[in-house]
Amino acid sequence: MPGSGLKDVGFDAENNDLKRIPSVLSSDSSAKSLSVGVQIARESEHEIKYRTCSWQKTAALLFSEYICLAMVSFPWSFSVLGMVPGVIVTVAVAATCLYTSLILGRFCIKHPEMRDVCDIGQYLFGGSQLAYNLTALMFILNNIFVQALHVITGAKYLNTVSNSAECSLTFGAITAIICFIVSLPRTLNQMSGLGTFSAITMGIAVLLTIIFSGVQSHPFGYVAGQEPLVTRIPIPGTSYVAGMSAFLNITYTFVGQVMIPTFIAEMENPKDFPKALWAVTIAEAVIYTICGAVVYHFVGNQYVTAPAFGSLTQTYKIIAFSFAVPTIIFLGALYSNVAARFVFFRLFRESHHRHSNTIVGWAVWVALVAATWVLAWIIGEVIPFFSDMLSLMSSLFIFWAMAYLTLYPGKSKWDGPWRSAETLVNYFFILLGAYITVAGTYTSVESIIQSYQARAVAGVFTCASNAL
Repeated sequence: MPGSGLKDVGFDAENNDLKRIPSVLSSDSSAKSLSVGVQIARESEHEIKYRTCSWQKTAALLFSEYICLAMVSFPWSFSVLGMVPGVIVTVAVAATCLYTSLILGRFCIKHPEMRDVCDIGQYLFGGSQLAYNLTALMFILNNIFVQALHVITGAKYLNTVSNSAECSLTFGAITAIICFIVSLPRTLNQMSGLGTFSAITMGIAVLLTIIFSGVQSHPFGYVAGQEPLVTRIPIPGTSYVAGMSAFLNITYTFVGQVMIPTFIAEMENPKDFPKALWAVTIAEAVIYTICGAVVYHFVGNQYVTAPAFGSLTQTYKIIAFSFAVPTIIFLGALYSNVAARFVFFRLFRESHHRHSNTIVGWAVWVALVAATWVLAWIIGEVIPFFSDMLSLMSSLFIFWAMAYLTLYPGKSKWDGPWRSAETLVNYFFILLGAYITVAGTYTSVESIIQSYQARAVAGVFTCASNAL
């Protein structure tokens, strides 16, 4: 690394001190074989340092990702599945995601050269470039689809509070511009403060939704004589498509694991990742369950909406929805930031522009972030059913189970009863992921068809209001 002065010196992550390492590691070649400590040492004189996140800041990023708008759709899932299955599915999926995320964390700690899910995909499939490219395509599409969802949600909020005073296209563009500005910081360390604020305000929004659903005299849209209907199990006649959609809605909310490798790649000490993960998973399991069960209890099957803000009367709706605005902006920005970072790191793999405040570096970074938001705005307006396809990312269980099998190759995966049981669990997760891929695809296609038949899908580039 030119001018670094670290020609023969690296950092020992285990002992927290400097030691001699082979000079070949300090060359300007790919850092793929370097330990976390050596990576930190090599960044020591860079203007932009990436491995700077503490576990607390990583927890803030995770909280901002999981304490999100999707949780206020849980009452709808509970209304389809019934109260008892809804709670059981929420707890079971939370436990599954905790375990698979711990496996993912263990894998990333063993392989500190992995910067994102695309690197993992390539590794798991024997270094295949095709696997890398396909994973990269799905990764970028997932992130931009999530951004598009936030563009539409931002327009939904602005239409709701303004009584649809402007064209939805304009409101969507305003949301995208604001999110673009928030997406500009180059490191996740810089984003973590906003993430904490986002998680807190979203938590308040959920708390207010729970309280308002109980104190309002009737849910929004109440019909005299038709009291909210709450069932312990699914109502008779619930279709497979509806039930699977509700299940996928819960599952996808938990499976934000596609971002975890990127978060770990910017941690000072990746071994602290489980602390952040446990804190977030416990919080989300409790909040999701309470939100789903309590709001569903008060609004019932007839008046539940997704998001649940729509079940509140107008004043309560605006108050609760307004506290979700930081999350609408920040979480979309976080996904944009990570998508742009993926492309940026590939463009400047060995260039000083990657870690310096150069005009070229910043110009390319701003252009990439802007491109993600332009695409997100277009997708949100052209493909009104894209949210149905996001749930397919739940099939990532396959990846994490395969990561487990690489951690324990050959006979080691059957070393003792506990290890054997864990191996069988991971084989089950591979089957579960395959099932979600097939069944989820069928469910998404059927859901799209039904939405068109019910005229519930808005037109392309329409000014029609999407207010709650």
